[in-house]
Amino acid sequence: MAEKFHIPVMLEEVIDYLNLSPGKIIVDATIGTGGHSKGIIERIMPGGKLIGIDRDQDSLAIARERLRDFGPVCEFVYGNFVNMDDILKNLNIKKIDGILFDLGLSSYQLEDPNRGFSFQYEGPLDMRFDRNSFISAYDLINNLNEEEISTMLWTFGEERWHNRIAHFLVEERQKRAITTTRELSDIVVKAIPHKYRHYRIHPATRTFQAVRIAVNRELQTLGVGISEAIELLDRSGRICVIAFHSLEDRIVKFGFRKFAASGEIKIITPKPLTPAEAEVRENPASRSSKLRVAERL
Repeated sequence: MAEKFHIPVMLEEVIDYLNLSPGKIIVDATIGTGGHSKGIIERIMPGGKLIGIDRDQDSLAIARERLRDFGPVCEFVYGNFVNMDDILKNLNIKKIDGILFDLGLSSYQLEDPNRGFSFQYEGPLDMRFDRNSFISAYDLINNLNEEEISTMLWTFGEERWHNRIAHFLVEERQKRAITTTRELSDIVVKAIPHKYRHYRIHPATRTFQAVRIAVNRELQTLGVGISEAIELLDRSGRICVIAFHSLEDRIVKFGFRKFAASGEIKIITPKPLTPAEAEVRENPASRSSKLRVAERL
């Protein structure tokens, strides 16, 4: 099972800034395969409680198995953090002492070809965190009109060539449905002018990001989730959010500023924390991450 474990980003910083101690109630709003949770649990025992929430049942099953030795300290919930208020009510929890959001997708999800998240692996156009949800990447790519695809690529991927890519996608799908990650990636590469194809990142990176965000409504739920989390924090409770691209980080930054302006929180990190050079060398996937922290007043 070890190969399924996602390396937690900025683990030491998260542990430190959550201000953990025995007896605290902590929510891991995106528990994934449980990388951060193990370190958290060890510091809230005895008497503490960790509630791990995730939309991905496969990841949740791995986290449950990985943390099974901690027994009743852990509560695992299949669900979306946007429904955190209801989730905690069902557990008879009114206030929490800390919450972590580790956004984006895990290496476990990315490296599973059947999930369709990556242009590096041939797989179905899926990209759903929650495999019980109705809309997949296939549905968006094959059913949105050209203008809608273009808007999606610009809004969620900040893709410079959004108009050209949308046009090429619509042209290609008139011949046959676009069904695989490789097909989508190849069409995107063809759409981008040749001299612009050799940047540091793969030409399809922004398109895949945009489609994934749209499929999972990531940005729409993030603002709501942060607001709910802050309302649920007890006094001196901490919220930590790790973002992996500017769109997420912007929502976190302005969300924190809004609550700080109303006197509900104190921003602990005026500028986001980034991983140390040693961590980036060991885990290159961490290089774009930013951690923001605030405390309930």
